[in-house]
This record gives sequence, structure tokens and C-alpha cells, in this order.
Amino acid sequence: MNPTPTPTPTLATLDATSPAAPPSPHRRVLGWLRSAFLALGVLPFMLIIAIVVFALLSDQFLSVQNLTNLLRQSVYLILVSLGQMLALVTGGFDLSVGTVLALTSVVSASVMRELAPALPDAVWLVIVGGSIAGLLAGLVVGLVNGLGVAIIGVSPFIVTLGVQSIGFGAALFLTGGVPVSGLPSEFSDWFGFGTLLGVPVPILVTAVCVVGMGLLMSRTPTGTHLLAVGGNAKAAMLSGIKTRRVLMLAYLMCSGLAAISGLLLTARVETGEANLGGTIALESIAACVIAGVSLRGGIGRVPNVVLGAIFIGLVQNGMNLTNVGSYLQMVVLGTLLIVAVIADQIRHRMIVPGG
Repeated sequence: MNPTPTPTPTLATLDATSPAAPPSPHRRVLGWLRSAFLALGVLPFMLIIAIVVFALLSDQFLSVQNLTNLLRQSVYLILVSLGQMLALVTGGFDLSVGTVLALTSVVSASVMRELAPALPDAVWLVIVGGSIAGLLAGLVVGLVNGLGVAIIGVSPFIVTLGVQSIGFGAALFLTGGVPVSGLPSEFSDWFGFGTLLGVPVPILVTAVCVVGMGLLMSRTPTGTHLLAVGGNAKAAMLSGIKTRRVLMLAYLMCSGLAAISGLLLTARVETGEANLGGTIALESIAACVIAGVSLRGGIGRVPNVVLGAIFIGLVQNGMNLTNVGSYLQMVVLGTLLIVAVIADQIRHRMIVPGG
């Protein structure tokens, strides 16, 4: 009997049985970048590019003194961006945060100036009274926004845009366009330039707000409700979430954080300014979008927003060091916002094909 002939291996057989070739280094890098983009968004890439570019253009950029100044200057935008995140995760946004800064600054400074002659021996009572008045003025803006969006159902764009115009007009009317001076020196010395345990007071206040916001969004039902309303308002309502109350809270907290920023900034400049915060609405939205907060709502993380606000401050700081004009800086900021929105759209389509 003839033995069974052994089949001759063919090319197809060898291909099927041989182990798959390892991916090339080029493909591995692309895969890593894609995974990082899907997980973290566009912020890490833009942050690395900005640091490298400005470090090459300026020897002072990475100095300890400049980085400290950068962090000190970024605290105001961080606070406003945290509030803006609350509006964005619910599916809206707030264009009136600049108005909150202006009204808080003007009202608090005006009250302090009026109370100072009447209470010469109670400086801290003057400061507390003026600060409370400024905070209440900012919360009124948030209340109007919340009523318009949550109760009446008007588009956030229309409500906050109208309130922005009204608020700036009111601030200019109260001051006549002239800065409010005569504030107690203790207010500026402590909240503008003071330190506690070697750390600037504005940074400490911001750190407390960041920790509080982080706990709110990750450890409380309120944070879950905010994200749920932004993800699907109808489903949130059917599940028992009081969506109107959640929207009202979001806009109140947004204005409250902006008002705190306005008080700190007033102490920094030592006057009440009606033109304070003219571009901060655009900057805060840009910081949030770059940080991966979805314009469709339902997605937003506090640490990312903090980094996004620092990134905006970093870009502005780097442009100042490299003598980029203020007009061109507005062009760069608008371009960053457009790039971030496009990246957010691409990322959304990669995560949800056809979305």
C-alpha cells in the first residue's frame, strides 16, 4: 500500500498558519494618539504644542516666577469656567458671565465706598457688606437666566445675550463709565495680594471652589442630575429628576462662581470696573470646549476644565511674552475655540459612528 502523500504547503497555508506580523512603529504611534484623543480629547495635544512653542520663543516662559504669575492670573478664569461648565453640561451656555463680573465689581465697590465714611472703625464690616452686596447682584443675574431658561423655556442664547446687554448697561449707568475708587486698602491687601501660609489668597479661594465643584459633580446626586439633564432632558424628567430645579441651580451656581471671581478681580485692580470681564464669556467657553466639555451637554469633568482654563491663560501669557498684539490675541483665541469645536465634533463621531 502506498503511503498517503504529504500535502505540499502553499503560500495561502503559510499565511494562515504563520503569526500575524507586529504592527509597525508608525501604526503603534497612530493607535496610541487615537486612544489618547478619544479618552482625553484635544487638550493634552494643544497644551504640549503651546508649551513647546512658547518655550522656544521665550527664555522666560518656563521660569518659576512666570509660571507662578500664570497660575495667579488664571484663577479668575478658572472660577468662571467652572460655572460655565455647569451651564454647558445641562445643554446650554451662559454669555452673561462677563456681566456678572462687571456688576459684582461695581456694586461691591460702590457699597464699600458708601459704607467706609459711616463705619471708619469697622473696616471688615465694610468689606463684608460690600462683598455680600456684590455677590447678591451676581446671583440676581443667575436668577434671571434660570427663570428664562428653566421656567419660561427660552433659548439660553437669547436669555443670556439679553441679560448680558442689560447688565453691562446697568453697570455703566451706575458708574457713569468712571471706575469706582476709594475702597478700603485692607480689601486689596488681603483678597488681591495677600497670602496665607505662603499661598496667595486668590489661589486658596479658587482651590476651595475647585474641590467643592469636584465633590459636587462626582459625589452627590446633584452632579448626576446635572449630567443627566444635559444628556437627555426628557429621559431625566421621566426618571423623576426635577429638570427645572436642576437648570435653575446650574445658572445660579454659574453666576455665583463668576461673582466670586469678580470680587477677587476687583480686589486685584483696587477699583470697581464696569468694563471688567468683557471677553471672559468667550474665554470660559473656549476653556470648557478645549477641556472636553460637550456642547451637546452631559459630558464635563472638573479637572479637565481647570486645565483648560490654565491653557487659555498659558496661551495669553506666552503671547504677551512674545509681544503678540492684543488684537491678534483675539484672533488666536477665536481660532482655538473653532479648532476645539471641530475636534469635539470629530471625537464625537469617532466614539458614536454616525452621531
